[in-house]
Amino acid sequence: MCTACSCSTTDATATQAKNGEGTVYTVTGMTCGHCVSSVSAEIGKVPGVSGVAVDLSTGAVTVDGAGFSDEQIREAVERAGYSLAGATPVAAS
Repeated sequence: MCTACSCSTTDATATQAKNGEGTVYTVTGMTCGHCVSSVSAEIGKVPGVSGVAVDLSTGAVTVDGAGFSDEQIREAVERAGYSLAGATPVAAS
């Protein structure tokens, strides 16, 4: 069950990020599709973000774009009600 909204869903949907250089963040506390939507929406509001992909099963959130900081992403994740555990720059696929 979703601890943020009690929606009882276990949907593993994700929004798609564009191909290119990205950063993978680990977000803790996500349990359902609503969690994915909340995190994606908040991160998507950060200036410079061009794409967000969330893998609910692993907590991995890939963020594409330029000109944003890890701290801005952390703040967005916290606004959505979750915690950021780490960040790793990668070539997003």
